[in-house]
Amino acid sequence: MTGNAGGRLSRYGLRFVALLYLAALLLAPIGVALVKTFDEGIGEVITQVTKPDAVHALKLSLITVIIAVPLNTIFGIAAAHVVVRTNFRFKWAVNALIDMPFAVSPVVIGLALILVYGTGGWFGADLASMGIQVIFSTPGIVMAVVFVSLPFVAREVIPVMQEIGTDQETAAETLGAGPWQTFRSITLPAIRWGVTYGIVLTTARALGEFGAVTVVSGNISGETQTLPLYVSKQFETFNSVGAYSASLILAILALGTLLTMNLLRRKED
Repeated sequence: MTGNAGGRLSRYGLRFVALLYLAALLLAPIGVALVKTFDEGIGEVITQVTKPDAVHALKLSLITVIIAVPLNTIFGIAAAHVVVRTNFRFKWAVNALIDMPFAVSPVVIGLALILVYGTGGWFGADLASMGIQVIFSTPGIVMAVVFVSLPFVAREVIPVMQEIGTDQETAAETLGAGPWQTFRSITLPAIRWGVTYGIVLTTARALGEFGAVTVVSGNISGETQTLPLYVSKQFETFNSVGAYSASLILAILALGTLLTMNLLRRKED
């Protein structure tokens, strides 16, 4: 009995510590941010989020997500197929390249893009002569976000592909199915939740990216300022309500993505 009581107490203690940790690091800051957001009433919040610079920052963030997420989804599925379904000598190098954005600072990524696509970079002058500006414009922001969010779909799909094996795919090919038909009918349905989780993580990363975007965008209000950069700018100019209001929009977008994923999964089940 004493052993059972001690084990039960230990379990409850671990749960309490885990919940306290989450409350201190997650719930408390979010709660304070919500309180601060509505300090001056909901009317002021609406005023802040409908400012032209705020609306432009939101649009630019959404455009970046709309471009970056599909690109990284396609890349992630293709990379997972290469890693799991093919055998070649330099597979380790592909794995290392997929994980590179996890290891390299986003600021370094931004600087690297400037060295390659900036005015004095490898391709910057040639692109400028064709009227194409990458750095301090939307293409540079998209490239930075694509780079930092590149691994998520691949890293969610790879273990799923390893788990499902190749038996069903081989059977489909034996029955005369082509590669695309096999992928569409067998592989994709089997990995769909891995892809879904990867998309959610990629979306969250793309929405919240700050470091690399700061370097390549120039942080110009109303032109190259994404929503995270707008939040930072509002804090720097002591507009705390504007910063908290924009942060609330980011939080709503992130929560909306998670809720959509859960609703789709519940409907599937």
